[in-house]
This record gives sequence, C-alpha cells and structure tokens, in this order.
Amino acid sequence: MRRLFFFVVCVIGFFVLFIFATNIGIYLTTKSHIYNDSAKVPTAEVVLIPGAAILEDGSLSSIFIDRADTAIKLYETKKVSKILVSGDNSTESHNEVNPVRRYLIHKGIPDQDIFLDHAGFDTYSSMYRARDIFGVSSMIIATQSFHLPRAVFIAHRLGVKAYGVNADVGHILFRNNIREVFASEKVILDLTLRRKPKYLGEKIPISGDGRNYP
Repeated sequence: MRRLFFFVVCVIGFFVLFIFATNIGIYLTTKSHIYNDSAKVPTAEVVLIPGAAILEDGSLSSIFIDRADTAIKLYETKKVSKILVSGDNSTESHNEVNPVRRYLIHKGIPDQDIFLDHAGFDTYSSMYRARDIFGVSSMIIATQSFHLPRAVFIAHRLGVKAYGVNADVGHILFRNNIREVFASEKVILDLTLRRKPKYLGEKIPISGDGRNYP
C-alpha cells in the first residue's frame, strides 16, 4: 500500500511540475514580444483576431469586441495593412467570423482588407492556417493577456514572426485563466506531434483582396 501511495504521489507531483514548468516557460519565452501599448508594437503584415464566443442573437461577446477594437486600432495606426479573423464556423448555425467582419465594416474597415478563416477551431489551428493557407510571415495577435503567451508561443514555434497586443478591458472571467493553465499542455503535445489542422485547403494570399474570399 505504501508503494502504491508513493507512486500516486510521484505521478501527481510530476504532472503538477509539468503544468507549472510549461506555463512558466511559455510566459518567459514570449513576454518580450507582448505589448500593453499598441503604439510600441512593431509593424507586421496582419493583425489576427482569434475566435471567441458569439451571443445567441449573433452579436459579439465582450471579449470578442475587445479583440476586434484592438485590431481596428492597429489597422488605423498603420501597424498592419490587413485583418485576419479566425474562428469556428463548423456548422451553419455556429459562425464566429462573419459577425466580426460585419462589425469591422461597420467601424469603417475596408472590406478588401478583411480576411476570414472559417476553420480556426483552436489557437493552434489558427496559427497553422495563418501560415500555410494565408501565407502570413509576420503578425500581431490581438487578444487578452491570459491568451497572448500561448498564442505567440505557437506562432513562433511554427516559424511566424509574431507579437501580441493586450486587449484586456476588464471583461475577463476567472475561468478564462484556469482554462488557459491546462491549454498550454495541449500546445506542447500538438507541437511535438506536429498535428495538422482538421482542414487546410486552397491558398488565400493575405496580400490579395479579402472580397474574393467570403
């Protein structure tokens, strides 16, 4: 019984240490690429807006609005020339990207500079597809502080020059931070196994006209 107890304690200790080391490692390797002030971030090809929740009436959640508004600011200050919206459009009834497109156009962003990734089912897929489908070599990621280290880390490991801009405006829930602690371990597994996204498909060059790719 003692041996079993000791074994269980060791296994639990290993996983706790792994979780801690993974999150600290991701934070330390990305912190120099993350900015609270959008005026200080280097320029890039595109700003990427990762997917978030859509409300029942089809409008954007507060977190999604904060990401979109951050991207708009980066576009208007000429830090980027394109906006890439990535999210889950796995069914006709669940579409995270088209509502953002409408929001951006309503805010004055030219339609031709908006690109939609309908198969960004998770952060890893969004970064992978940004590189392989849209041909992105440099990007600024507009998302919240709890999400930025993981997003920037994935992009770097996939060979994309990436920076992050903090989109915090006070709409973060405690569960967002808890979920992120465990999401980091999945990233290591995805990168180690070189997982490919569920969908790839034809190339959509980010240098083109977004109106040609609805």
